[in-house]
Amino acid sequence: MIAVEDVSKSFRVNGSVLIQALDGASLHVNKGEFVTLIGPSGCGKSTMLNLICGLMEPDSGSISLDGDASAQRLGRVGYMLQRDLLLPWRSLLDNLLLGPEVRGQDMVEARQLALSLLPLFGLEGFADVYPAALSIGMRQRAALLRTILCRQELLLLDEPFGALDALTRRTMRTWLLTVWERFKQTVLFVTHDVDEAIYLADRVYAMSARPGHVVHELTIDLPRPRSDTVIVEPVFNAYRSELLQALGV
Repeated sequence: MIAVEDVSKSFRVNGSVLIQALDGASLHVNKGEFVTLIGPSGCGKSTMLNLICGLMEPDSGSISLDGDASAQRLGRVGYMLQRDLLLPWRSLLDNLLLGPEVRGQDMVEARQLALSLLPLFGLEGFADVYPAALSIGMRQRAALLRTILCRQELLLLDEPFGALDALTRRTMRTWLLTVWERFKQTVLFVTHDVDEAIYLADRVYAMSARPGHVVHELTIDLPRPRSDTVIVEPVFNAYRSELLQALGV
């Protein structure tokens, strides 16, 4: 569904210093796949997502959407950042409806869909509550639901659980797979956590330090649906060792 081929991207800092964020990076995500992207801080993972969604254009290389390198990407991708970015002056439900509102969709239908999904996202009874009254985990679930309600087939998730404590994060990743198995959208998920990358994915890409490029691709042959018990299996430990070696850890 998305193909990134030999992409490079640099930025000027303070008007003079040239920083090379990506250098010849390539990856692909097939329709319906859950792919994770892992690498050290500053290696260009977020830059990669910004390029894929069309917020930036590469200096060189190509990015194809559904096989078309000339396709308009901006507005065709669901993108969730690490921060939930819920608007504090809007209720939970009004935050969820922001995407359909901006896209000019049928708001009656969008409202009914949002309300019907609140139980699945653990948000039932909170439609009229404002973000300040929600827990961090609830805010992240709301942000993901808002992204899903944009009804884009490709979802880019940039460390959505990075600000959560370890216990909440563990619960959230299992919950995320439940949601993904329901909607079957194509997902590219950025993380710093090796276990999380393996647990969630059909395939994992490992990136080098800046300037970032893909140094390893790993296919995860674990059954779905998954539970936390998979983490103690020998094959999981083998995947972990292979990724850590690729990352130079």
